[in-house]
Amino acid sequence: MVREIAVLVGLASALPAMGAELTASEARHFVTGKLFSYNCYDGTRGLARVHPDGSVEGSMQVRATGPTRYGTMPAATLHVEGERVCAYLTNSIIQPCFYLERTNAESFRGSISGLSFAYCDFTLQEEPAHVVHSPRHQRRLSQTADK
Repeated sequence: MVREIAVLVGLASALPAMGAELTASEARHFVTGKLFSYNCYDGTRGLARVHPDGSVEGSMQVRATGPTRYGTMPAATLHVEGERVCAYLTNSIIQPCFYLERTNAESFRGSISGLSFAYCDFTLQEEPAHVVHSPRHQRRLSQTADK
């Protein structure tokens, strides 16, 4: 679950000044509709895209082992609360908000607010990159991350 949240953290951001926290509006501008690769603190990696409605789709390979799975999260999964980007996760005991920090012109680091160790580094990918998936194995990310 922490891994899933860490992935969401970066997908909700934008990038003004390097090393500075990103606001929700900056995040929306930078991320929406674009494809990002990500690598997380625990080795989890993949590709993901945030849509204008706050839904997320992408692939995930947990701890860099095993199969890469495709999954989706519904509209309004990512949303703005004040100047923070937060996530609504069905059946989760927490509804996290994120700390987003620019690392360079094409990348950022996202972590759960208050848990800086649980981070993912996100890098903008050149199009046309495609998230490859098999409909047979498609599950919501929240169901995939725990397997």
